[in-house]
Amino acid sequence: MTITTVGLDADDTLWHNETLFRLTHRRFTDLLAPHCDEATLEARLAETEKRNLRLYGYGVKGFTLSMIETAMELTDGAVETSVIREILAAGREMLTEPVEPLPGVDQALARLSERYRLVLITKGDLLHQEQKLAASGLGDLFAAVEIVSEKDADTYRRVFARHGTGPEQAVMAGNSVRSDVVPALDAGCWGALIPYPLVWAHEAASAPKDHPRYVELGSISDLPAWVDGITGQ
Repeated sequence: MTITTVGLDADDTLWHNETLFRLTHRRFTDLLAPHCDEATLEARLAETEKRNLRLYGYGVKGFTLSMIETAMELTDGAVETSVIREILAAGREMLTEPVEPLPGVDQALARLSERYRLVLITKGDLLHQEQKLAASGLGDLFAAVEIVSEKDADTYRRVFARHGTGPEQAVMAGNSVRSDVVPALDAGCWGALIPYPLVWAHEAASAPKDHPRYVELGSISDLPAWVDGITGQ
């Protein structure tokens, strides 16, 4: 088997992301504590986020709007202006948070780029994802960048046909079973799960452990050797 192209997820694969969301989520919980209990808030925010995905997409801006909407709904519109101000400030802080590659990312991508075409495939806000990639210092290692509204099998077929030699000769690697592995395998790719300690509930799914083109790696540092193994190098 020949592999020509390696697709990589960005958030929580190349740099921290969910950690920032969890910290902001905790801040939001503290702000709304006078108005409702934590369990109710968790459920209502999750419901609002899910409902708004089709309107706002993925990313910090949609998350911020969902927090504001949840606060207004739970207080029947009586939420204090100071709370809205704090939510907006938290969103801005997330958008300006420094970006630092996770351990082993620089070396793994440098090694992969010597033999394969690298494509960044990520969901989220276009401007913010572009800013994070630029801040990471990894941009020059990628032959192409695709910031998509959703990751499904058709997306992977299209991306790897455009930037590679088709999904059959491509690997997709990322931290989400639901977004980075299952649809990539359905498209005909090889799929590598690189676990991150925190997983957003919306991204949770069962790993296809018996699939012949699937692997769960200990870290991104293991990715180059696994890809080389597929190609017999």
